[in-house]
Amino acid sequence: MAKTINDVYLQLFHRLRDGGDPQPSMTARELTAVACHADRAHTAAWAHSYLDNATVDYANILCDRVLGGEPLAYILGEWDFYGLTFRVDKSVLIPRADTEKLCELTIQQAKPRISPRILDLCCGSGCIGIAAAHEVEDARVLAVDLSDGALRLTRENAHRLGVSGRLLAMKADATMPPPGGVGPFDIIVSNPPYITRSEMAQLDHSVADFEPHEALYGGVDGLDFYRAICENWGDTLAHGGILLFECGWKQADAVAEILQKYGFSDVCIEKDDAGVPRIVIGRSPREDDDLTK
Repeated sequence: MAKTINDVYLQLFHRLRDGGDPQPSMTARELTAVACHADRAHTAAWAHSYLDNATVDYANILCDRVLGGEPLAYILGEWDFYGLTFRVDKSVLIPRADTEKLCELTIQQAKPRISPRILDLCCGSGCIGIAAAHEVEDARVLAVDLSDGALRLTRENAHRLGVSGRLLAMKADATMPPPGGVGPFDIIVSNPPYITRSEMAQLDHSVADFEPHEALYGGVDGLDFYRAICENWGDTLAHGGILLFECGWKQADAVAEILQKYGFSDVCIEKDDAGVPRIVIGRSPREDDDLTK
């Protein structure tokens, strides 16, 4: 008997619910829309559209992948962050809602400035820098990562979202001194790798088996990148410039101490939207001419 798109959706929903998916309705809808080339915004029409057997089989193959632990974002090839849709694949971490507060605070810092220069360090998919450029029309962004795959996606996302004229993607190692001529910046924002050695051994299957470990592991105590960035990239901040870090839920105090050790002032900790101390902010230790005007 021929199946409609809605039949397939219901089949996937029941499989996902029984398999323990935390959001079976949403996941089933997304998988059905992709497999059946259906409009997810007009599901009422799904009851009247019939499918061939190959399409039904393909939808179930996608469902098998989710039930096997593969993140939905990698199957879809895109994910929403800060109201924008970003291309993603296994070369980058999936943008998390936890990071939207970091993005919001970056934009708040950028908006009062004239043509703010932003460095998105360890940029991954480029979601933070691109969202900032999208919201702040005169912002100029340098997006830096060591991964060729991440830089490819950052460039693609910048082009798709209309900010490629104000964003440059550059390969560099955040744990090493920056290339000559980089900076000065009004804002440095970074969501670096911060998972500790012990935490790496306890990662959820969907993260450990699919997301890039080089974007996760931050050293034995998870703080290697914070030390290296403060030591090597701090001088690229202009006088009055702001550094914003995301960190793990137990790391904020330690990251704040690192900023203070390297001379940053006005160091403070901000909570994410779930109330977790997630963002550490400091002001540049530079005392030369104010270049942020």
